[in-house]
Parts: sequence; structure tokens; C-alpha cells
Amino acid sequence: MGDRRFRFAVMAAYARDGAAWAAQARRAEELGYATLLTPDTSGTAMPAAVLAAAAGATTTLRVGTFVLSVATRPAHMIAWEAASMAFATGDRFELGIGAGRPGGEADAELFGVPYPAAAERIARVEQVIDAVANPPEGLYGGSGLRPRVLVAASRPRMLALAARRADTVAFGVPPLTDDARLAEFVGVVREAAGERLDEVELCTQVHVVGDEVPEWLGRQMNVEPGAMAAAGAIAQLSGTPRQMADTLARRRDELGVSYVSVSSAFAEQFAPVLELLAGQ
Repeated sequence: MGDRRFRFAVMAAYARDGAAWAAQARRAEELGYATLLTPDTSGTAMPAAVLAAAAGATTTLRVGTFVLSVATRPAHMIAWEAASMAFATGDRFELGIGAGRPGGEADAELFGVPYPAAAERIARVEQVIDAVANPPEGLYGGSGLRPRVLVAASRPRMLALAARRADTVAFGVPPLTDDARLAEFVGVVREAAGERLDEVELCTQVHVVGDEVPEWLGRQMNVEPGAMAAAGAIAQLSGTPRQMADTLARRRDELGVSYVSVSSAFAEQFAPVLELLAGQ
């Protein structure tokens, strides 16, 4: 696996109002984060709207979906959105897509669209990648910019597809996943990527920074107090900033993981770690 420089993202879903959202984006940029990411759920704002606002409030910060559900949109509609976002943000948009998520059926019902079977959703992920790379004639392509494509995956078939086709593979793994289990996921990607392995960026998520998991977050992730620390979960970083930085550096050197997203709740707390690893 080739040499990789770290990139860090903030995962943000909520703000009090538009002004607070813009301020959150500017603060992420000030702290040195490369990207601001937002989810795609019926309980959060439409990704295109808030990401365009974030890009408009900043100058270098990239923005991306994490992740857009292919289950609720046709492939060419997603390609249209991606091209429009690349144009509107000055080529700072990254398209993150996934085949679905727990609770995705409820969103589909709310939007009045059918929820495809798993095989169809996986096929649609590949259709989206094709449509983004080669938009059909007549589809708005803005200035011809083609955004990076991130695919979130956890099962072997999706991991293999992502390894073959995506720019970034994001491991959508359970919250108690440890380094040994992560290595197994990386192994699937390595095998499937073949000669393009050095072109593929690998991404993991940090949900907790520090020794304690907030009660609200434990409920949200459905984990018992202390369970993440006991499991050595990759989703929690503990210790001093230097120790956290060393953990991420080791994970990159051993497994190739160089893109790390951090929950916005811990963006400030993680900033000293980011500073230690900036440019590496």
C-alpha cells in the first residue's frame, strides 16, 4: 500500500440555525480539518443544502455526504446532484454513497419510494459510480468536474465493490470493532483492489475522543458504559493527544487507514491530535 498523508473530517449533522451551521463549518476549517461531512436521513437537513452553505462560508474546506443513500434516489439523479455540488462548491464536493442503513426503509416510506432489495441497492451503487464518471448525454455536468467518490461498506461484497471502483473506502463497522477485526476488513479490500490498491484511500470513524463515552452517545450507539474501552474499539481514542496520534499513525502504517472522520461533538477535543499529525 502506497504512502498516505492523513486527512481528517468533521461529521456534523445538526446546528441551531443556518448561522450556527456556517460558524461550525468555519471553525472546522480554522482547526485544520480537511472535510465537513453530513449524513443523509429524513431527520437531518438535506445534504446538498447544508453542504453548499458550508462551502459558501469557507474557502478551503471540502464538503461531502456520509453517506447518501442510493436506496431513495435513481442513479442519474445522484449523478446530477453530485455534478451540481461540484460546480457550486468550486470542486470541493466529495460524494459519499452507501447501499442503505438501519432504518432506511422508514425513510423510503416517508419519501414515497420503494425500498429496493439488497442486491438491487448494491447494483445501484455501481450504477451511481458509472453515472458520475460518465454522465449520460443531456445530464447537467456543470463545468465537467467529477467529484471523488467514497463508498461506505462493511460486508464482503460491498467492500470488494468499493475496492474496485471507489476513490475512498469507508469502513461502516459496528462500534465495538477492534483493530484485529478492522484488519480483516482491510484484507478484503486489499485482495479485491489488486493493482489499484495504492489509489484507494481507507477511512474509519472516531465517535468518541477521551476516556468516557457520554451517556447520550452510548444510548445512540447502543453500547454499555465502558464497553468500547474494554473492546479496544477503533471508534474510541483515549489517552493524551500524543498517544492518540501514535494510535492513528500505527493504524495507518499497519493497515493503510489515512482518512479519519471525527464526530462534531469532539471536534475541539481532537484538534490537538490533528495538529500533531498535520502534513504527515
